[in-house]
Amino acid sequence: MKKFDIRKLKLRKVTIDQIDDRLLLINLYVTQALTLIIGLIWILFQHRNPLGLLRFPEGIEFLYWGIGLAAIVIIVDLLISRWVPEDATDDGGVNERIFRNRPIWHIIALSFIVAVCEEILFRGALQFAIGPYWTSIIFAAIHVRYLRHWIPTGLVFSISYGLGWIYIQTGTLWAPIIAHFVIDLVMGLIIRFRRES
Repeated sequence: MKKFDIRKLKLRKVTIDQIDDRLLLINLYVTQALTLIIGLIWILFQHRNPLGLLRFPEGIEFLYWGIGLAAIVIIVDLLISRWVPEDATDDGGVNERIFRNRPIWHIIALSFIVAVCEEILFRGALQFAIGPYWTSIIFAAIHVRYLRHWIPTGLVFSISYGLGWIYIQTGTLWAPIIAHFVIDLVMGLIIRFRRES
């Protein structure tokens, strides 16, 4: 039996075009699973109940906050894509690869999974520990594909801060989850149908 030698392990940079669709989806689902696990563990270390964070609120006011923020973000994003050159907002083609050939049900599922996993970590655990400002800086840094250009980096930071703000205003994690879900869903559908036409 051959021995594994870590010194022979080689890392190389891979572009989005070199990754096939299956590997891209596996990467996405694994990262979201890790995000969820880290968020849940962090919440437990804070001596809080993760299920309590996901308790559904009695009123529907949180929906107004979530859908309202999502509408603002989508309008701003559409205006930016209309007036700003595409190379200044390029994410390296990742979003296009994720959404362009996906069936609608899969875009809905992906958007919901990403919204729940990321909001549990960032708003549920991290914001509780360090506040919305520093959480938004980390959120922007985690979305590394946007860091090459200041416009998408600023937009991701602003969206994150907005998600943190509506979480504080409503007191429920469902407000940022709804906003995050609607933003990802609408932008995913725009990519899907824009490429189809």
